[in-house]
Amino acid sequence: MTMPYVGALFGTIAGVMAIMLHSSIHKIEEGHLAVYYRGGALLTTPNGPGYHIMLPFITTYRAVQTTLQTDEIKNVPLLGISVTVVFALLYAVVDIVRNYTADYDKTLIFNKIHHELNQFCSVHTLQEVYIELFDIIDENLKTALQKDLNVMAPGLTIQAVRVTKPKIPEAIRRNFELMEAEKTRLLITAQTQKVVEKEAETERKKAIIEAQKVAQVAEIQFQQKVMEKETEKRISEIEDAAFLAREKAKADAEYYTAAKFAEANRLKLTPEYLELMKYQAIAANSKIYFGQDIPNMFVEGSNSPLKPNFNFIKRPLSDDTVPKILQLYEVRGLPSCADS
Repeated sequence: MTMPYVGALFGTIAGVMAIMLHSSIHKIEEGHLAVYYRGGALLTTPNGPGYHIMLPFITTYRAVQTTLQTDEIKNVPLLGISVTVVFALLYAVVDIVRNYTADYDKTLIFNKIHHELNQFCSVHTLQEVYIELFDIIDENLKTALQKDLNVMAPGLTIQAVRVTKPKIPEAIRRNFELMEAEKTRLLITAQTQKVVEKEAETERKKAIIEAQKVAQVAEIQFQQKVMEKETEKRISEIEDAAFLAREKAKADAEYYTAAKFAEANRLKLTPEYLELMKYQAIAANSKIYFGQDIPNMFVEGSNSPLKPNFNFIKRPLSDDTVPKILQLYEVRGLPSCADS
């Protein structure tokens, strides 16, 4: 072989190897997962972010995004609605790609949105779609999509759905806007009425609270007065009990004294003591008239005569009585009839 021929051969081989190396090395971005096809068959082993090598011309790959991604469906037929869907493929990537290809979102999301919107609009009027039920369309659409995905593609999650207003003729749109403005005005009026009612309710509750406060204060004051009266009553009962005890003790003492005095007097009722008292009573008179045949005696007062004390002496004086009476008069220093 000549040198030019050898050089051309080496150049060709180097070029082919460079092309094969370039075709075999590929880069996967962060947030993506590489799935491989070999001879049209999907391989079961994906690769994550970074540089990887595959068999050139035999193996191909597709990068599938696994982070949040946003797809927009514009101008849904017959409605003119645009839908924005935020979704994420979290797991089971190979299974979803095997069942629905790498463009799974067209099958599982786009086509499903068309179907759900057409079904929703078929059972509702334009006013309901445009005004009355428009605020629940996106939530209902999200719920319907996720319900089917939980069965068909468990690793695919719908994060949010946003629906734009349907495109309608200008005249109808103006009428709807006027209706919306009137509805807004009515809502404002209703809210104002609710505010007024709430303020009135607040004032009523405030008045009730104030009345309850006054009633509670009055109740506390009443209880305080009742306690004061009960305290005074208990003090009075204690004082009355003490006074009653003192009076009872005093009465018991007087009764005891009287009983003892009566007992003493009863003990004094002897013939000798009665005889002594008789002589003392006779001696207490200023003058006494007596003699052998006088059956009784009487006493003269200083100014007015006194009735004879017939209850005291009702029998004649004995012989030994006269000397005793004279002896008492001598002791008292009183004059007697014997001296006159």
